[in-house]
Amino acid sequence: MTPFAPEWLWLSVAGLSEVVWTVTLKYTDGFTRLSWSLATLAAMAVSFYCMSRALQVLPIGTVYAVWTGIGAAGAALWGMAVEGDPATPLRILCLVLILAGVAGLKLAHG
Repeated sequence: MTPFAPEWLWLSVAGLSEVVWTVTLKYTDGFTRLSWSLATLAAMAVSFYCMSRALQVLPIGTVYAVWTGIGAAGAALWGMAVEGDPATPLRILCLVLILAGVAGLKLAHG
């Protein structure tokens, strides 16, 4: 299995789409802003569809852990880079550990 196997590409797109819908969700203002709400729902649909495709091949535990890991790390990085969230050394270390776990799951699967 190559690093660019279709199931891993599906999972990568699912994780990146999760980052998008997490970020856009903030701007929906409780789903009262139509354009942001539609963008959020579209990104959710893409994320779940791509995750479902990855689940056709990969174990559910791996898919869910990688999906949430990409989403959590991406949203946290967005928050630090754009939203002014604190970028303390401990927070950055924790993000590195999340990403190491995601990479470890990929390596463990083969």
